Amino acid sequence: MTSFTRQRWMGALFFAAASVLAVSAHLRYRNTVTHWYHITGWVLLGVMLAVAGYNARKKLPFLPLASSEAWLQFHIYAGLLTGTLFLVHIHFRVPTGGFEGVLAWLYALVMVSGFFGLAITRVFPRRMTTHGGEVVFEQIPALRHQAASEAEALALASVAAGSATTIADFYEKRLRAFFSAPANYWLHLLESRRPLNSVLDEINDLRRYLNDAERATLDQLEALARRKDGLDYHHALQSMLKLWLFVHLPFTYSLLLFTAAHVVIVYAFSGGAR
Repeated sequence: MTSFTRQRWMGALFFAAASVLAVSAHLRYRNTVTHWYHITGWVLLGVMLAVAGYNARKKLPFLPLASSEAWLQFHIYAGLLTGTLFLVHIHFRVPTGGFEGVLAWLYALVMVSGFFGLAITRVFPRRMTTHGGEVVFEQIPALRHQAASEAEALALASVAAGSATTIADFYEKRLRAFFSAPANYWLHLLESRRPLNSVLDEINDLRRYLNDAERATLDQLEALARRKDGLDYHHALQSMLKLWLFVHLPFTYSLLLFTAAHVVIVYAFSGGAR
């Protein structure tokens, strides 16, 4: 059993055991322990703060606080545990108050964005590996510009080499816009190859009308189109891997701030736990 598999099984067992314990304690003590909702609230807040500590751990990799992968597994399964604790804290009922409703929605958004991030961080790296290997995100604009310049140079050279303007016309009509900017963002995320296949089909249809020299030029344009599409693919997936954090983290910190305000309000109106 690999270390990752062992960590995953340990995380799943931790989540299952802690969830059973939390629900069992709630069923036993909810009607007998004074201010039980205070206790469940503090436990929930403590676990939420521990889960949020993963982001701090990533910013301090030099500290001897277990491996990043171990922290990630804790982040995932402790995050799942907050779902059980949240349901226990609200007594498995839909919140009715306005402030409690906002808290519930913030929690739901944090959980959903977390699941989304977990999915894409597991799937996208494998997908990018099968599409040309690693491409440095910051270099993509320069590489895209290089491909566009080479394509335009080929189109212009095809006119200078002969009297026909077939390739140049095709480039102007079909390829200039494709090379000039990122394309097909959402379709790349959905793993759709239709846009590239459409371009390649048009290139193949054009090939029958060309002589040998023009076909050689068209072959180079086809290779550049494939390269450009690959860059767009990596841009789409890598930018999504970066952007989801700009959703998940602000919702997380907003949830913690609203939770702190919730604690103040509860104790202000209840006179504190006795």
